Amino acid sequence: MHALIIEDESLIAMAIEEALRDCGFTSFDIAASAEEAVAAAARKCPDLITADVELRPGCGITAVQSICSERPIPVLFITGSPGEVRLRMPGHALVEKPFDAGPIKEAIMLTMDNEDG
Repeated sequence: MHALIIEDESLIAMAIEEALRDCGFTSFDIAASAEEAVAAAARKCPDLITADVELRPGCGITAVQSICSERPIPVLFITGSPGEVRLRMPGHALVEKPFDAGPIKEAIMLTMDNEDG
């Protein structure tokens, strides 16, 4: 399975990748900006997207909206801006920063199960 990690902090992106590997993901694109995320998704459609809200430059919510406008893709927001996600993308899975791997793994399993059912 392929995941797109939208995160502008490389250490956080690596921690997310490690959690995703533990959930069975085997390939990854890491995008530090909204523009990079849209381009990466166009090259290879992900099975899951994780996204931060505040990127330098851009916004993870805007990137997700653009990517998912043509095809629904499971999304997990991993962010320090949970209020923005709740306001603009209600109902989406959310893990607040700072985080550890446990809640990410649980949220991924729930997100993927919801898409299957």
